[in-house]
Amino acid sequence: MEFIELVIGSFAKLLDPATLAYVVAGFLIGTVFSAIPGLTATLALALLLPLTYSLDVTTALMACASIYMAGMCGGSITATTINIPGAPSSMMTALDGYPMQQRGEGALALGHASFGSMVGGGLGALLLILLAPLIAELSLLVKTTGKFSLIAFAMIVIVIAQRGKMIKAAMAACIGLMLATVGLDAMVPVTRFTFGLSDLTAGLDLMPVIIGTFAISEILIQAGAMSDSGKVASALSKVKAIRRRDFLPSFASIRKIGLGCYLKSSLIGYFVGTLPGAGGSMGSFLAYVETVRTSKDPKSFGKGNPQGIAASESANNAVCGGALVPMLTFGIPGDPVTAIMLGVLVINGIQPGPQLMAEQAGLIAPMLASLLFSAVILIPLTLFLLGPYFIRIVSIRKDALYGAIALLAVVGSYVATYSMFQMIMTLVMGVLAYYLRKHDFPVITLLLGFILGPNLEEFLRRSLALSNGNPMTFFTNLDSLFFVLLTAVFVYFLVIRKPLKNPVAAASAT
Repeated sequence: MEFIELVIGSFAKLLDPATLAYVVAGFLIGTVFSAIPGLTATLALALLLPLTYSLDVTTALMACASIYMAGMCGGSITATTINIPGAPSSMMTALDGYPMQQRGEGALALGHASFGSMVGGGLGALLLILLAPLIAELSLLVKTTGKFSLIAFAMIVIVIAQRGKMIKAAMAACIGLMLATVGLDAMVPVTRFTFGLSDLTAGLDLMPVIIGTFAISEILIQAGAMSDSGKVASALSKVKAIRRRDFLPSFASIRKIGLGCYLKSSLIGYFVGTLPGAGGSMGSFLAYVETVRTSKDPKSFGKGNPQGIAASESANNAVCGGALVPMLTFGIPGDPVTAIMLGVLVINGIQPGPQLMAEQAGLIAPMLASLLFSAVILIPLTLFLLGPYFIRIVSIRKDALYGAIALLAVVGSYVATYSMFQMIMTLVMGVLAYYLRKHDFPVITLLLGFILGPNLEEFLRRSLALSNGNPMTFFTNLDSLFFVLLTAVFVYFLVIRKPLKNPVAAASAT
Protein backbone atom coordinates (compact mmCIF):
# COMPACT_ATOMS: atom_id res chain seq x y z
CA MET A 1 0.00 0.00 0.00
CA GLU A 2 2.87 2.36 0.75
CA PHE A 3 4.22 2.02 -2.79
CA ILE A 4 0.76 2.60 -4.29
CA GLU A 5 0.45 5.78 -2.21
CA LEU A 6 3.84 6.89 -3.57
CA VAL A 7 2.62 6.38 -7.15
CA ILE A 8 -0.59 8.32 -6.46
CA GLY A 9 1.43 11.12 -4.89
CA SER A 10 3.75 11.15 -7.92
CA PHE A 11 0.95 12.43 -10.15
CA ALA A 12 1.54 15.77 -8.45
CA LYS A 13 4.87 15.96 -10.29
CA LEU A 14 2.92 16.20 -13.53
CA LEU A 15 1.52 19.49 -12.30
CA ASP A 16 5.01 20.95 -12.66
CA PRO A 17 5.00 22.60 -16.13
CA ALA A 18 8.62 21.63 -16.87
CA THR A 19 8.09 17.96 -15.99
CA LEU A 20 4.80 17.81 -17.88
CA ALA A 21 6.50 19.39 -20.91
CA TYR A 22 9.18 16.67 -20.94
CA VAL A 23 6.55 13.91 -20.61
CA VAL A 24 4.38 15.34 -23.42
CA ALA A 25 7.43 16.01 -25.61
CA GLY A 26 8.61 12.44 -25.03
CA PHE A 27 5.21 11.09 -26.00
CA LEU A 28 5.10 13.13 -29.22
CA ILE A 29 8.66 12.10 -30.13
CA GLY A 30 7.83 8.45 -29.50
CA THR A 31 4.69 8.75 -31.64
CA VAL A 32 6.55 10.38 -34.53
CA PHE A 33 9.39 7.85 -34.49
CA SER A 34 7.05 4.85 -34.27
CA ALA A 35 4.79 6.23 -37.04
CA ILE A 36 7.66 6.53 -39.53
CA PRO A 37 8.37 3.10 -41.07
CA GLY A 38 11.97 2.18 -40.33
CA LEU A 39 12.18 4.22 -37.14
CA THR A 40 11.21 2.93 -33.70
CA ALA A 41 10.81 4.14 -30.15
CA THR A 42 14.04 2.25 -29.42
CA LEU A 43 15.90 4.57 -31.81
CA ALA A 44 14.21 7.61 -30.25
CA LEU A 45 15.38 6.57 -26.78
CA ALA A 46 18.88 5.78 -28.02
CA LEU A 47 19.18 9.25 -29.55
CA LEU A 48 17.74 11.04 -26.52
CA LEU A 49 19.73 9.05 -23.97
CA PRO A 50 22.58 11.62 -23.80
CA LEU A 51 20.03 14.31 -22.93
CA THR A 52 19.20 12.48 -19.72
CA TYR A 53 22.52 13.70 -18.31
CA SER A 54 21.08 17.21 -18.13
CA LEU A 55 17.87 16.04 -16.38
CA ASP A 56 17.33 14.70 -12.91
CA VAL A 57 16.76 10.97 -12.97
CA THR A 58 13.06 11.20 -12.05
CA THR A 59 12.21 13.46 -14.99
CA ALA A 60 14.36 11.36 -17.35
CA LEU A 61 12.55 8.16 -16.36
CA MET A 62 9.14 9.81 -16.71
CA ALA A 63 10.02 10.98 -20.23
CA CYS A 64 11.33 7.50 -21.12
CA ALA A 65 8.08 5.92 -19.92
CA SER A 66 6.01 8.22 -22.13
CA ILE A 67 8.22 7.46 -25.15
CA TYR A 68 7.79 3.75 -24.47
CA MET A 69 3.99 3.92 -24.36
CA ALA A 70 3.85 6.16 -27.45
CA GLY A 71 6.15 3.79 -29.33
CA MET A 72 3.69 0.93 -28.90
CA CYS A 73 0.59 2.78 -30.11
CA GLY A 74 2.12 5.09 -32.75
CA GLY A 75 2.81 2.30 -35.23
CA SER A 76 -0.94 1.77 -35.72
CA ILE A 77 -1.21 5.10 -37.56
CA THR A 78 0.58 4.06 -40.75
CA ALA A 79 -0.41 0.40 -40.31
CA THR A 80 -4.04 1.47 -40.67
CA THR A 81 -3.83 4.29 -43.20
CA ILE A 82 -1.20 3.07 -45.70
CA ASN A 83 -0.73 -0.61 -44.68
CA ILE A 84 2.88 -0.03 -43.60
CA PRO A 85 3.28 -0.83 -39.88
CA GLY A 86 5.37 1.88 -38.27
CA ALA A 87 6.47 -0.55 -35.55
CA PRO A 88 6.75 -4.38 -35.44
CA SER A 89 4.10 -4.55 -32.72
CA SER A 90 1.52 -3.05 -35.12
CA MET A 91 1.73 -5.66 -37.86
CA MET A 92 -1.40 -7.44 -36.58
CA THR A 93 -3.28 -4.13 -36.47
CA ALA A 94 -2.71 -3.70 -40.20
CA LEU A 95 -4.63 -6.93 -40.94
CA ASP A 96 -7.95 -5.32 -40.03
CA GLY A 97 -7.05 -1.62 -39.89
CA TYR A 98 -6.16 -1.26 -43.56
CA PRO A 99 -9.31 -2.99 -44.85
CA MET A 100 -11.33 -0.53 -42.74
CA GLN A 101 -9.31 2.30 -44.32
CA GLN A 102 -10.21 0.99 -47.77
CA ARG A 103 -13.87 1.10 -46.76
CA GLY A 104 -13.48 4.74 -45.79
CA GLU A 105 -13.39 3.96 -42.04
CA GLY A 106 -9.71 4.62 -41.43
CA ALA A 107 -10.29 7.26 -38.75
CA LEU A 108 -12.69 4.95 -36.94
CA ALA A 109 -10.07 2.17 -37.07
CA LEU A 110 -7.55 4.55 -35.51
CA GLY A 111 -10.12 5.42 -32.86
CA HIS A 112 -10.53 1.74 -31.97
CA ALA A 113 -6.75 1.35 -31.95
CA SER A 114 -6.43 4.32 -29.61
CA PHE A 115 -9.13 3.06 -27.27
CA GLY A 116 -7.58 -0.43 -27.19
CA SER A 117 -4.15 1.11 -26.53
CA MET A 118 -5.61 3.18 -23.70
CA VAL A 119 -7.25 0.15 -22.05
CA GLY A 120 -4.25 -2.14 -22.53
CA GLY A 121 -1.66 0.44 -21.52
CA GLY A 122 -3.68 1.53 -18.50
CA LEU A 123 -4.35 -2.00 -17.29
CA GLY A 124 -0.72 -3.01 -17.83
CA ALA A 125 0.48 -0.01 -15.83
CA LEU A 126 -2.00 -0.74 -13.03
CA LEU A 127 -0.91 -4.38 -12.82
CA LEU A 128 2.70 -3.24 -12.71
CA ILE A 129 1.95 -0.82 -9.85
CA LEU A 130 0.02 -3.45 -7.90
CA LEU A 131 2.30 -6.45 -8.47
CA ALA A 132 5.80 -4.95 -8.64
CA PRO A 133 6.23 -4.64 -4.82
CA LEU A 134 5.05 -8.23 -4.35
CA ILE A 135 7.39 -9.55 -7.04
CA ALA A 136 10.23 -7.53 -5.53
CA GLU A 137 9.62 -9.20 -2.14
CA LEU A 138 9.56 -12.64 -3.76
CA SER A 139 12.77 -11.86 -5.63
CA LEU A 140 14.56 -11.49 -2.28
CA LEU A 141 14.24 -15.27 -1.95
CA VAL A 142 16.52 -15.72 -4.99
CA LYS A 143 20.10 -16.25 -3.81
CA THR A 144 23.39 -16.19 -5.71
CA THR A 145 22.97 -19.50 -7.55
CA GLY A 146 19.37 -18.62 -8.35
CA LYS A 147 20.41 -15.26 -9.77
CA PHE A 148 22.83 -16.94 -12.16
CA SER A 149 20.17 -19.43 -13.28
CA LEU A 150 17.66 -16.59 -13.68
CA ILE A 151 19.99 -14.56 -15.92
CA ALA A 152 20.92 -17.70 -17.87
CA PHE A 153 17.18 -18.43 -18.27
CA ALA A 154 16.61 -14.89 -19.56
CA MET A 155 19.48 -15.17 -22.06
CA ILE A 156 18.26 -18.54 -23.34
CA VAL A 157 14.65 -17.35 -23.69
CA ILE A 158 15.77 -14.20 -25.52
CA VAL A 159 17.74 -16.36 -27.97
CA ILE A 160 15.07 -19.00 -28.62
CA ALA A 161 12.39 -16.29 -28.97
CA GLN A 162 14.12 -15.25 -32.23
CA ARG A 163 12.10 -17.64 -34.37
CA GLY A 164 13.97 -19.12 -37.31
CA LYS A 165 17.36 -17.60 -36.45
CA MET A 166 18.26 -19.01 -33.04
CA ILE A 167 21.82 -19.89 -34.01
CA LYS A 168 22.50 -16.35 -35.22
CA ALA A 169 20.83 -14.95 -32.10
CA ALA A 170 23.09 -17.13 -29.93
CA MET A 171 26.18 -15.95 -31.82
CA ALA A 172 25.16 -12.30 -31.40
CA ALA A 173 24.57 -12.88 -27.68
CA CYS A 174 28.05 -14.41 -27.40
CA ILE A 175 29.54 -11.32 -29.08
CA GLY A 176 27.75 -9.18 -26.48
CA LEU A 177 29.09 -11.37 -23.66
CA MET A 178 32.61 -11.09 -25.08
CA LEU A 179 32.40 -7.30 -25.27
CA ALA A 180 31.23 -7.25 -21.65
CA THR A 181 34.49 -8.91 -20.52
CA VAL A 182 36.69 -6.06 -21.81
CA GLY A 183 38.30 -3.99 -19.06
CA LEU A 184 38.91 -4.59 -15.38
CA ASP A 185 37.93 -7.95 -13.94
CA ALA A 186 35.01 -7.52 -11.54
CA MET A 187 36.50 -9.80 -8.86
CA VAL A 188 40.27 -9.65 -9.46
CA PRO A 189 42.15 -6.35 -10.08
CA VAL A 190 43.52 -7.27 -13.50
CA THR A 191 42.68 -5.99 -16.98
CA ARG A 192 41.34 -8.23 -19.72
CA PHE A 193 41.31 -7.89 -23.51
CA THR A 194 42.50 -4.28 -23.53
CA PHE A 195 45.28 -4.97 -26.08
CA GLY A 196 47.45 -2.40 -24.36
CA LEU A 197 44.95 0.44 -24.85
CA SER A 198 44.51 2.45 -21.67
CA ASP A 199 41.14 3.72 -22.94
CA LEU A 200 39.78 0.18 -22.66
CA THR A 201 40.79 -0.24 -19.01
CA ALA A 202 37.32 0.81 -17.85
CA GLY A 203 35.69 -1.30 -20.55
CA LEU A 204 33.21 -0.24 -23.19
CA ASP A 205 30.76 2.41 -22.07
CA LEU A 206 27.08 1.50 -22.31
CA MET A 207 26.23 4.69 -24.22
CA PRO A 208 28.36 4.02 -27.34
CA VAL A 209 27.08 0.45 -27.48
CA ILE A 210 23.42 1.55 -27.40
CA ILE A 211 23.78 4.48 -29.82
CA GLY A 212 26.00 2.53 -32.21
CA THR A 213 23.87 -0.61 -32.16
CA PHE A 214 20.55 1.11 -32.78
CA ALA A 215 21.14 4.58 -34.24
CA ILE A 216 24.28 4.29 -36.40
CA SER A 217 23.37 0.85 -37.75
CA GLU A 218 19.85 2.05 -38.58
CA ILE A 219 21.26 4.98 -40.56
CA LEU A 220 23.53 2.63 -42.53
CA ILE A 221 20.67 0.20 -43.15
CA GLN A 222 18.38 2.94 -44.43
CA ALA A 223 21.15 4.47 -46.57
CA GLY A 224 21.63 1.16 -48.32
CA ALA A 225 17.93 0.40 -48.75
CA MET A 226 15.89 1.31 -51.78
CA SER A 227 13.63 4.29 -51.27
CA ASP A 228 9.97 3.51 -50.67
CA SER A 229 8.89 7.12 -51.24
CA GLY A 230 6.90 6.15 -54.34
CA LYS A 231 4.94 3.55 -52.43
CA VAL A 232 4.29 5.92 -49.56
CA ALA A 233 3.22 8.76 -51.88
CA SER A 234 0.83 6.44 -53.71
CA ALA A 235 -0.69 5.25 -50.44
CA LEU A 236 -0.98 8.80 -49.12
CA SER A 237 -2.88 9.91 -52.22
CA LYS A 238 -5.63 7.42 -51.38
CA VAL A 239 -6.09 8.68 -47.82
CA LYS A 240 -9.13 10.89 -47.48
CA ALA A 241 -9.23 14.02 -45.33
CA ILE A 242 -9.79 13.08 -41.70
CA ARG A 243 -11.87 15.05 -39.24
CA ARG A 244 -11.36 14.91 -35.51
CA ARG A 245 -14.85 13.61 -34.75
CA ASP A 246 -14.23 10.67 -37.08
CA PHE A 247 -11.82 9.21 -34.52
CA LEU A 248 -14.49 8.70 -31.86
CA PRO A 249 -15.85 5.10 -31.88
CA SER A 250 -19.45 4.76 -30.79
CA PHE A 251 -20.36 3.16 -27.48
CA ALA A 252 -22.32 0.52 -29.39
CA SER A 253 -19.23 -0.54 -31.38
CA ILE A 254 -17.17 -0.79 -28.19
CA ARG A 255 -19.90 -2.91 -26.58
CA LYS A 256 -19.91 -5.13 -29.66
CA ILE A 257 -16.17 -5.74 -29.30
CA GLY A 258 -16.80 -6.63 -25.67
CA LEU A 259 -15.11 -5.86 -22.39
CA GLY A 260 -13.86 -9.45 -22.27
CA CYS A 261 -11.83 -8.95 -25.47
CA TYR A 262 -10.07 -5.89 -24.06
CA LEU A 263 -9.35 -7.50 -20.68
CA LYS A 264 -8.22 -10.87 -22.06
CA SER A 265 -5.95 -9.28 -24.66
CA SER A 266 -4.47 -6.92 -22.08
CA LEU A 267 -3.70 -9.78 -19.70
CA ILE A 268 -2.10 -11.79 -22.51
CA GLY A 269 0.05 -8.81 -23.44
CA TYR A 270 1.04 -8.11 -19.85
CA PHE A 271 2.18 -11.64 -19.08
CA VAL A 272 3.94 -11.99 -22.45
CA GLY A 273 5.75 -8.74 -21.61
CA THR A 274 7.17 -10.26 -18.43
CA LEU A 275 9.04 -12.83 -20.55
CA PRO A 276 12.49 -11.59 -21.55
CA GLY A 277 12.76 -10.96 -25.27
CA ALA A 278 9.08 -11.58 -26.11
CA GLY A 279 8.10 -8.02 -27.02
CA GLY A 280 4.95 -6.35 -28.30
CA SER A 281 4.80 -8.22 -31.61
CA MET A 282 4.47 -11.60 -29.88
CA GLY A 283 1.91 -10.23 -27.41
CA SER A 284 -0.27 -8.76 -30.16
CA PHE A 285 -0.01 -11.94 -32.24
CA LEU A 286 -1.07 -14.23 -29.39
CA ALA A 287 -3.95 -11.94 -28.41
CA TYR A 288 -5.10 -11.70 -32.04
CA VAL A 289 -5.03 -15.46 -32.58
CA GLU A 290 -6.87 -16.05 -29.29
CA THR A 291 -9.55 -13.53 -30.30
CA VAL A 292 -9.99 -15.23 -33.67
CA ARG A 293 -10.20 -18.63 -31.96
CA THR A 294 -12.97 -17.59 -29.60
CA SER A 295 -14.89 -15.39 -32.05
CA LYS A 296 -18.34 -16.35 -33.34
CA ASP A 297 -17.36 -15.00 -36.76
CA PRO A 298 -13.68 -15.89 -37.32
CA LYS A 299 -13.95 -15.42 -41.11
CA SER A 300 -14.48 -11.67 -40.66
CA PHE A 301 -10.94 -11.18 -39.32
CA GLY A 302 -8.48 -9.83 -41.84
CA LYS A 303 -11.35 -8.08 -43.62
CA GLY A 304 -11.82 -5.09 -41.34
CA ASN A 305 -13.09 -6.42 -37.98
CA PRO A 306 -12.56 -3.79 -35.22
CA GLN A 307 -12.23 -6.61 -32.69
CA GLY A 308 -8.92 -7.62 -34.27
CA ILE A 309 -7.63 -4.06 -33.91
CA ALA A 310 -8.78 -3.89 -30.29
CA ALA A 311 -7.11 -7.21 -29.43
CA SER A 312 -3.80 -6.32 -31.09
CA GLU A 313 -3.50 -2.82 -29.64
CA SER A 314 -4.68 -3.78 -26.14
CA ALA A 315 -2.03 -6.49 -25.99
CA ASN A 316 0.96 -4.59 -27.36
CA ASN A 317 0.42 -1.63 -25.02
CA ALA A 318 -0.10 -3.91 -22.00
CA VAL A 319 3.35 -5.33 -22.83
CA CYS A 320 4.83 -2.03 -21.56
CA GLY A 321 3.79 -2.73 -17.98
CA GLY A 322 4.82 -6.36 -18.15
CA ALA A 323 8.27 -5.71 -19.63
CA LEU A 324 9.17 -3.36 -16.77
CA VAL A 325 8.61 -6.09 -14.16
CA PRO A 326 11.82 -8.12 -14.81
CA MET A 327 13.77 -4.92 -15.51
CA LEU A 328 12.95 -3.31 -12.17
CA THR A 329 12.99 -6.39 -9.95
CA PHE A 330 15.83 -8.40 -11.48
CA GLY A 331 17.66 -5.97 -13.77
CA ILE A 332 16.71 -8.08 -16.81
CA PRO A 333 15.22 -6.06 -19.69
CA GLY A 334 12.10 -7.45 -21.31
CA ASP A 335 12.69 -5.81 -24.71
CA PRO A 336 15.00 -3.29 -26.45
CA VAL A 337 13.25 -0.23 -24.99
CA THR A 338 13.50 -1.48 -21.40
CA ALA A 339 17.15 -2.33 -22.12
CA ILE A 340 17.78 1.35 -22.82
CA MET A 341 15.70 2.37 -19.79
CA LEU A 342 17.92 0.07 -17.77
CA GLY A 343 20.83 2.05 -19.19
CA VAL A 344 19.25 5.27 -17.89
CA LEU A 345 19.09 3.75 -14.40
CA VAL A 346 22.66 2.43 -14.50
CA ILE A 347 24.06 5.71 -15.87
CA ASN A 348 22.45 7.52 -12.95
CA GLY A 349 23.94 5.12 -10.42
CA ILE A 350 20.73 3.17 -9.74
CA GLN A 351 21.08 -0.61 -9.69
CA PRO A 352 17.82 -2.44 -10.50
CA GLY A 353 17.14 -5.47 -8.37
CA PRO A 354 15.17 -6.75 -5.39
CA GLN A 355 16.22 -3.84 -3.17
CA LEU A 356 15.20 -1.15 -5.67
CA MET A 357 11.51 -1.10 -4.79
CA ALA A 358 12.30 -0.88 -1.08
CA GLU A 359 15.23 1.54 -1.04
CA GLN A 360 14.54 3.82 -4.02
CA ALA A 361 10.80 3.52 -4.56
CA GLY A 362 10.56 7.31 -4.67
CA LEU A 363 12.49 7.31 -7.98
CA ILE A 364 10.48 4.52 -9.59
CA ALA A 365 6.97 5.62 -8.57
CA PRO A 366 6.96 8.76 -10.82
CA MET A 367 7.96 6.64 -13.83
CA LEU A 368 4.99 4.33 -13.28
CA ALA A 369 2.71 7.34 -12.81
CA SER A 370 3.96 8.72 -16.13
CA LEU A 371 3.33 5.35 -17.82
CA LEU A 372 -0.28 5.33 -16.59
CA PHE A 373 -0.76 9.01 -17.46
CA SER A 374 0.56 8.44 -21.00
CA ALA A 375 -1.78 5.49 -21.55
CA VAL A 376 -5.00 6.94 -20.16
CA ILE A 377 -4.63 10.63 -21.05
CA LEU A 378 -2.04 11.20 -23.77
CA ILE A 379 -2.98 8.37 -26.16
CA PRO A 380 -6.59 9.47 -26.80
CA LEU A 381 -5.83 13.18 -26.40
CA THR A 382 -2.99 13.37 -28.92
CA LEU A 383 -4.81 11.24 -31.49
CA PHE A 384 -7.90 13.46 -31.21
CA LEU A 385 -5.94 16.71 -31.45
CA LEU A 386 -3.19 15.73 -33.89
CA GLY A 387 -4.54 12.62 -35.63
CA PRO A 388 -5.39 14.36 -38.92
CA TYR A 389 -1.74 15.45 -39.23
CA PHE A 390 0.02 12.28 -38.10
CA ILE A 391 -0.33 10.53 -41.43
CA ARG A 392 1.71 13.28 -43.10
CA ILE A 393 4.70 12.33 -40.95
CA VAL A 394 5.75 9.67 -43.46
CA SER A 395 6.14 12.28 -46.20
CA ILE A 396 9.20 13.79 -44.46
CA ARG A 397 12.26 13.59 -46.72
CA LYS A 398 14.33 10.63 -45.58
CA ASP A 399 17.70 12.11 -46.61
CA ALA A 400 17.24 15.17 -44.39
CA LEU A 401 15.76 13.06 -41.58
CA TYR A 402 18.57 10.53 -41.44
CA GLY A 403 21.21 13.21 -41.83
CA ALA A 404 19.87 14.89 -38.69
CA ILE A 405 19.73 11.53 -36.88
CA ALA A 406 23.37 10.81 -37.79
CA LEU A 407 24.45 14.18 -36.43
CA LEU A 408 22.49 13.70 -33.20
CA ALA A 409 23.93 10.20 -32.74
CA VAL A 410 27.58 11.20 -33.13
CA VAL A 411 27.32 14.41 -31.11
CA GLY A 412 25.25 12.67 -28.46
CA SER A 413 27.81 9.90 -28.00
CA TYR A 414 30.56 12.48 -27.48
CA VAL A 415 28.52 14.66 -25.11
CA ALA A 416 27.64 11.59 -23.04
CA THR A 417 31.25 10.61 -22.39
CA TYR A 418 33.40 13.60 -23.50
CA SER A 419 35.72 11.01 -24.98
CA MET A 420 36.86 10.86 -28.59
CA PHE A 421 37.70 7.18 -28.08
CA GLN A 422 34.17 6.33 -26.98
CA MET A 423 32.77 8.31 -29.93
CA ILE A 424 34.94 6.22 -32.25
CA MET A 425 33.65 3.10 -30.47
CA THR A 426 30.12 4.29 -31.24
CA LEU A 427 30.96 4.25 -34.95
CA VAL A 428 32.71 0.87 -34.62
CA MET A 429 29.68 -0.63 -32.86
CA GLY A 430 27.42 0.89 -35.51
CA VAL A 431 29.39 -0.73 -38.35
CA LEU A 432 29.49 -4.06 -36.46
CA ALA A 433 25.72 -3.95 -35.82
CA TYR A 434 25.12 -2.97 -39.45
CA TYR A 435 26.90 -6.05 -40.79
CA LEU A 436 25.17 -8.25 -38.25
CA ARG A 437 21.76 -6.90 -39.27
CA LYS A 438 22.60 -7.22 -42.98
CA HIS A 439 23.19 -10.91 -42.37
CA ASP A 440 20.01 -11.26 -40.30
CA PHE A 441 21.62 -11.38 -36.86
CA PRO A 442 19.26 -9.96 -34.17
CA VAL A 443 21.30 -7.21 -32.50
CA ILE A 444 18.97 -7.08 -29.49
CA THR A 445 20.61 -10.28 -28.23
CA LEU A 446 24.02 -8.59 -28.59
CA LEU A 447 22.89 -5.63 -26.47
CA LEU A 448 21.29 -7.81 -23.80
CA GLY A 449 24.37 -10.03 -23.73
CA PHE A 450 26.50 -6.93 -23.13
CA ILE A 451 24.17 -5.65 -20.37
CA LEU A 452 23.62 -8.98 -18.60
CA GLY A 453 27.15 -10.35 -19.15
CA PRO A 454 28.85 -8.82 -16.09
CA ASN A 455 26.16 -10.10 -13.69
CA LEU A 456 26.10 -13.51 -15.38
CA GLU A 457 29.85 -13.88 -14.90
CA GLU A 458 29.84 -12.51 -11.36
CA PHE A 459 27.08 -14.80 -10.08
CA LEU A 460 28.61 -17.83 -11.84
CA ARG A 461 32.01 -17.27 -10.23
CA ARG A 462 30.54 -16.53 -6.81
CA SER A 463 28.34 -19.63 -6.94
CA LEU A 464 31.27 -21.86 -7.87
CA ALA A 465 33.46 -20.23 -5.20
CA LEU A 466 30.82 -20.90 -2.51
CA SER A 467 30.48 -24.54 -3.61
CA ASN A 468 34.23 -25.19 -4.01
CA GLY A 469 33.82 -25.51 -7.77
CA ASN A 470 30.96 -28.02 -7.67
CA PRO A 471 28.53 -27.27 -10.58
CA MET A 472 25.82 -29.41 -8.93
CA THR A 473 25.08 -26.42 -6.71
CA PHE A 474 22.83 -25.10 -9.50
CA PHE A 475 20.66 -28.24 -9.19
CA THR A 476 20.63 -28.66 -5.43
CA ASN A 477 19.47 -25.14 -4.50
CA LEU A 478 15.71 -24.82 -4.91
CA ASP A 479 15.72 -21.27 -6.30
CA SER A 480 18.26 -22.22 -8.96
CA LEU A 481 16.53 -25.54 -9.73
CA PHE A 482 13.25 -23.67 -10.33
CA PHE A 483 14.79 -21.56 -13.10
CA VAL A 484 16.62 -24.56 -14.58
CA LEU A 485 13.30 -26.41 -14.87
CA LEU A 486 11.61 -23.28 -16.23
CA THR A 487 14.31 -23.05 -18.89
CA ALA A 488 13.66 -26.66 -19.87
CA VAL A 489 9.92 -25.94 -20.19
CA PHE A 490 10.52 -22.96 -22.46
CA VAL A 491 13.01 -24.88 -24.60
CA TYR A 492 10.45 -27.66 -25.02
CA PHE A 493 7.58 -25.41 -26.06
CA LEU A 494 9.58 -22.97 -28.19
CA VAL A 495 12.13 -25.30 -29.79
CA ILE A 496 11.15 -28.97 -29.59
CA ARG A 497 7.46 -28.36 -30.30
CA LYS A 498 7.81 -26.40 -33.52
CA PRO A 499 6.10 -23.00 -33.21
CA LEU A 500 4.32 -21.12 -35.97
CA LYS A 501 7.00 -19.54 -38.12
CA ASN A 502 4.92 -16.85 -39.80
CA PRO A 503 2.51 -15.25 -37.32
CA VAL A 504 0.94 -12.85 -39.84
CA ALA A 505 0.30 -15.53 -42.45
CA ALA A 506 -1.05 -17.89 -39.79
CA ALA A 507 -3.46 -15.29 -38.45
CA SER A 508 -4.58 -14.35 -41.97
CA ALA A 509 -5.17 -17.99 -42.84
CA THR A 510 -7.23 -18.44 -39.68
